[in-house]
This record gives sequence, structure tokens and C-alpha cells, in this order.
Amino acid sequence: MLPVTERTTPDDALMRALYEEHAGPLLAFVLRLVAGDRHRAEDVVQETLLRAWRNADQLRSTGGSLRPWLVTVARRIVIDGHRGRRARPREVDPTPLHAVPAADEIDRALRMMTISDALADLTDAHREALVETYFKGRTVNEAAEVLRVPPGTVRSRVFYALRALRLSLEERGVTA
Repeated sequence: MLPVTERTTPDDALMRALYEEHAGPLLAFVLRLVAGDRHRAEDVVQETLLRAWRNADQLRSTGGSLRPWLVTVARRIVIDGHRGRRARPREVDPTPLHAVPAADEIDRALRMMTISDALADLTDAHREALVETYFKGRTVNEAAEVLRVPPGTVRSRVFYALRALRLSLEERGVTA
């Protein structure tokens, strides 16, 4: 196995030089861009240096300092990250979700089953009057038209249906 110094390539040497010369100032610049979020800043610097490594051939041929290129790349990475976060919903920490009470659908389902059973105990005429007025939200006059009975009959059927329904629910152990 060759020692590490014998395995280095010109790209590796370039990367070491870039890191030693530009990583500190680049990190300080990026920290200002990301409002002091050190982890994000370090990720941006790492991505910037990775892109420099990928473009090592082009960078080697340019004369002068590479810092303007690195700063531009880092700024664009920060902008892209900002745009990406705005385009996606914010990620949230799922840990407090265990404290949020979930709606218990079982109670609702049991209540609906009990009411359905109690409605089955009513006469057809009483059940139809309740369904039209309470469940379908029709007025007494609208229900009278649908049922083809006078409005007074609908009122009477609803009155007696509610009374019978209350008794049927009480028999099932449901109290108001």
C-alpha cells in the first residue's frame, strides 16, 4: 500500500490549497448569508468546494484568485436552498404530535350506530319526517312537499318521532 503522500493527485493538491486558503473566509461569508446557521453554512462551503473539485480543470486554467468564483457559487447555493425551502412545505419535528389529541372516530361511529338502531324502532312515517327535517335540513314546508302531506302533519310527526326516539335511546342507555 502506498503512503498517502504518494497517492495524491494534482486535483487533491488543488483542493487542499483551496481549502487552506479559502475555507475560512468563505465560511464567514456564508454564515452571514444563512443568518448564522453554522451547520447550513458548513454544508454550503462543503458543496462549494465539491463543485470546485468537479471543475478543477477549468479552475486550474483561470488566472488570478479563485475566491470570486467560490463566493459566487456559494451565494448561488444559498439562494437555491432558500428557493427550495419556499417551494416545499416546511418540515416539522414529529415529536410533539404524540401530545395532540386525535379525533376519536370510534365514539362517533358507535353514536351513529345507536341512533340508526333507534331510528329503526320508529314508524316509517315518523322516521321519514325526521330524516327530511333533521338529516336533510329541509324546512317543514319543504318536507311536506316531498312527503306529500300537509305541513301540520309533518310538525306532528316530528314531535312524536322525537319523543319516541328519546325513549328508544333511553332504553339503550343513552341520556342527554
